[in-house]
Amino acid sequence: MKGLKDKVAIVTGGAASIGEAVSRALHSNGVKVVIAARSPDVGSALAAELGDGAHFCRADVGKDEDVKALVAETVDTFGGIDFIVNVAAVYDDDGPNSTREQWLNSMNINVIGQAILVQEARPYLAKSDGASVVNFGSISAAIAQADRWTYPVSKGAIHQLTRNMALDLAAEGIRVNTLCAGVTWSAPVAGLSRDDRELADEVCAVYQPLGRAVHAEEVADGVLFLCSSHSSFVTGTELTVDGGYGALGPEARESIMGTMMAAAAAKYD
Repeated sequence: MKGLKDKVAIVTGGAASIGEAVSRALHSNGVKVVIAARSPDVGSALAAELGDGAHFCRADVGKDEDVKALVAETVDTFGGIDFIVNVAAVYDDDGPNSTREQWLNSMNINVIGQAILVQEARPYLAKSDGASVVNFGSISAAIAQADRWTYPVSKGAIHQLTRNMALDLAAEGIRVNTLCAGVTWSAPVAGLSRDDRELADEVCAVYQPLGRAVHAEEVADGVLFLCSSHSSFVTGTELTVDGGYGALGPEARESIMGTMMAAAAAKYD
């Protein structure tokens, strides 16, 4: 991908699962990566493995002081900021029984924290030649899903936030887009399927026409494109990496996550 080498990226939630794949992909393409996460052991280990051009910063995007410190540490370490990749999210969702605390936690981490990070990084992004923000939305934002309230609503807000950011920041040369991944082989899906990737693929084949779960590396490739100069005139839109999930139509009456847990229970219990 053109336009990536020697740029500087912050990846929130960048130490594990999809975020780890994004951090690895950016670093392997010559980007200096700040891995922002709440887990110091995992984040430090990944930065050490990647070596030069990788730096870990412990940060909770739900706290303003952490966001400010993250931006300052990135600039101190690498001299600027070119890309923000907002992967960090929580799944604190009890559907119709979700509490006010769960609602506030979901919105704070999944939406507000991402917005505040871009606000803090904006002066540095404006100085970049090719600044890009990639917000992680979700296929959950566009359709009704059984027993899920807080997570889909927070992701729906991200899609609207992207559009507003793209409009307001365009004059400064900052592009903002949403990346939507389908059901991806990741830590949450591994947990639901009892770490059975074949079973996860079988369940996902019902929902994703290409016949399996998305690979985290495929999601990371989408991030590379949205940060690269190949997407220099792309802003305010969505890139979907879902194996056809969105094209298939409405969700089934049952939750895909519930179906996966039931399939795992039937196989192993």
